Amino acid sequence: MSLWKQLLILIVLGGLGYGGYLGYLDYAAPGQTARQAERPSRPAIVEVAEAELRSLRRTVEAVGTTRARQSVDIVPEASGQVTELAIEPGLRVEEGAVLVRLDDSIARADLEEAEARLTERERAVERLRSLLATNAVDAVARLAEARAQADRARRQLEERTIRAPFGGVVGLAEIDRGARVEAGTLITRLDDLSEVEVEFALPETLFAQVVPGQTVRATGAAFPGKVFEGQVESLDSRIDPVSRSFRTRAVIPNPDNLLPGGMFLSLEITLDEAEAIVVPEEALVFQAAETYVFVVEDGVARRVSVVTGQRRDGMVAIIEGVAAGSTVITRGLHRVRDGGAVQLLSPTAGAPQAALQGRART
Repeated sequence: MSLWKQLLILIVLGGLGYGGYLGYLDYAAPGQTARQAERPSRPAIVEVAEAELRSLRRTVEAVGTTRARQSVDIVPEASGQVTELAIEPGLRVEEGAVLVRLDDSIARADLEEAEARLTERERAVERLRSLLATNAVDAVARLAEARAQADRARRQLEERTIRAPFGGVVGLAEIDRGARVEAGTLITRLDDLSEVEVEFALPETLFAQVVPGQTVRATGAAFPGKVFEGQVESLDSRIDPVSRSFRTRAVIPNPDNLLPGGMFLSLEITLDEAEAIVVPEEALVFQAAETYVFVVEDGVARRVSVVTGQRRDGMVAIIEGVAAGSTVITRGLHRVRDGGAVQLLSPTAGAPQAALQGRART
């Protein structure tokens, strides 16, 4: 068979096949397409959540170290032997409580001598004044000197007893009873822990947003799960040119003395707080430059474009697009189409809720 005959046969067979395909489209396909259109679409099984109105806090995190509201080193102003040591580590003492006594026998003797001299000078002045003596001026001068000596002796005796300058908790004793101490020797420390201060640094970009009175929440590794609340007390007046940050100080009430000085804390500072409509983050769908959610209305999914805001704890604020109380789809989104019927999956029984089924609207 020649080549031309083979080509002619192929052309004829191709024409017959194309004609059969056109006939199928004209007679068989329309009926099948109509039957498929009459068949109801199967609802997509989804999980949903309700858009809620919640109070959202805008926060910033920092770290800091505690220090007592007041803290002093207890040191003697005079030298001597310790005769009494009323220090129990961790014990709270009131203002004026005796902490340490030094040997005061010499100081008491000096005071008695000075007071006796003062008494003698006072009587001498009284006699001279009654006699209108001309040398009474010298006697008055000596009386003033005796009074000064008595005051000095009284002060030196008081220095032999060390008292708490304010109420607080005493630390460990650095000396023992019977030891001899010199002036300025560290005996113990006294901390007022009714409140603790925490100093921390924040970036300069927040300088205009942090003000005294804002809420501070603190946590420490020593107290798992416990949160201590306080307030921002003050801000530094300048920004560090190297770190580009500013110092901030917060005060945390500590009535039970749980927080000691020097403890490392993690802080969360609330910058502001406002009401907002929130939905779970998994309800969001991103496509190109658009963000949208699917809202269930009468068993049908409706695509709604939204404008989002702050995200926190798995929730995202919806600034525009969804109202409070709306039902949004959170799971099964890959099966959902705009206008398509949906069926809610019961979170308790694990079965679809037939009451919210629906057909696609045309």
